[in-house]
Amino acid sequence: METREVQVGGVRFGAAAGVVLCAGPCAVESAEQLLATARAVKQAGARVLRGGAFKPRTNPRAFQGLGAAGLEILAAAKAETGLLLLTEITSVSQIDAFQRMGVDIFQVGSRNMHNYELLKELGAADVPVLLKRGYMATVDEFAMAADYLAQAGNERVVLCERGIRTFETRTRFTLDVAAVPTLKSIAPWPVAVDPSHAAGRAEYVLPLARAGLAAGADALVVEVHPNPQHALSDGRQSLDFPAFDALAAEIKKLATALGRPVA
Repeated sequence: METREVQVGGVRFGAAAGVVLCAGPCAVESAEQLLATARAVKQAGARVLRGGAFKPRTNPRAFQGLGAAGLEILAAAKAETGLLLLTEITSVSQIDAFQRMGVDIFQVGSRNMHNYELLKELGAADVPVLLKRGYMATVDEFAMAADYLAQAGNERVVLCERGIRTFETRTRFTLDVAAVPTLKSIAPWPVAVDPSHAAGRAEYVLPLARAGLAAGADALVVEVHPNPQHALSDGRQSLDFPAFDALAAEIKKLATALGRPVA
């Protein structure tokens, strides 16, 4: 099936548009942390800044994000760097605030892939959506979740493979590399790969990014933090700035060799 191109601002997701790098911290922790990261990932070649203002966590005592204050910090980083903003939405009630603060791409996280009321409302809002695969969802269930957006009128969708739960315990999840070409054969939307959540360990992120790109991914979503050891969320899987520089350089070479240079 031919991949439909999704344009957000000046960034184009899709087979003919090259590979898009999306990078930033799991959670927005402070203005200093986010701005430093935004400057670093932009210099390395990222076009999209990812960062969570609202953080649904398995442990209710874990850091849940800065909420509305985090959105303001994201907006300030966008104003300074010109990067597009990608952040996770967890409730229908947040849609208006996200739009007011200039969020460019609404991320629906793995836990909310089955939140059909949220998907229908985002479909009606006609905002760009990056939809992450539920970690227990089949490829067909994932594609049908995306169809909730399309049925409500929204075709600006990017699918994101971020690893599924298997019996393996050496990694946080298992990256389903086969899902990339499979999704492209049954659904019309671009496909991103999140090697950070699949790996759960920073040292595995680059190899999994290579695998995702070789399988046909249109974008990569990578977690980057100025000091991963002190991150309030997912520090073990986050790259520091030098490691992201190295990943970006490697991905640019591989993408060029595959005939799909980094956007």
